[in-house]
Amino acid sequence: MGLQALFFYLFAFVAVASAFMVISARNPVHSVLFLILTFVNAAALFILIGAEFLGMILLVVYVGAVAVLFLFVVMMLDIDFAELRSGVLKYAPIGALVGLVVAAELIVVVGGSALSPEAIKAITMPIPAFSDRSNTAALGDVLYTNYVYFFQIAGLVLLVAMIGAIVLTLRHRENIKRQDISRQVARTPETAVKVVKVKPGQGI
Repeated sequence: MGLQALFFYLFAFVAVASAFMVISARNPVHSVLFLILTFVNAAALFILIGAEFLGMILLVVYVGAVAVLFLFVVMMLDIDFAELRSGVLKYAPIGALVGLVVAAELIVVVGGSALSPEAIKAITMPIPAFSDRSNTAALGDVLYTNYVYFFQIAGLVLLVAMIGAIVLTLRHRENIKRQDISRQVARTPETAVKVVKVKPGQGI
């Protein structure tokens, strides 16, 4: 067994074990930490097969942003996880059906070349040699030339989702003094200063 195969089995075993611990850990904070460990090992597998761009994106986006956000949300919000777990069995059949559909899709995608060998010939944009073009540069060429409009549409969809989440979670509480910039700028000395004449002996 070569050194590369040894590291592959090591990272794969840790990734699968930590993914199982994500759904089996009772403490939600521990689940998020195991999720971070899963992402790190998945990034190591990407780097091991030469997809360094995907590995770095997985570390930066998921470990550096999403998983940390999950951790802070779980730690700051008072969530009754016992009540959330009580409805798991009710939706178990639907979850199992979705899992079977996803598993069937993965089997078709992974085993597509074995089922239909002519599918490889349908690739119109072959991967360039690593000596001619690096993996990151080749991915950038495809993403920002052939699929630039889809990339912009995806960014627009994420922007709309972010604005929708902000609008749905924004709550204006009453009886709270808020800053009004326009009223502050429009103030004049006559409206800002009030001169009161106090007679002798009537002050505080």
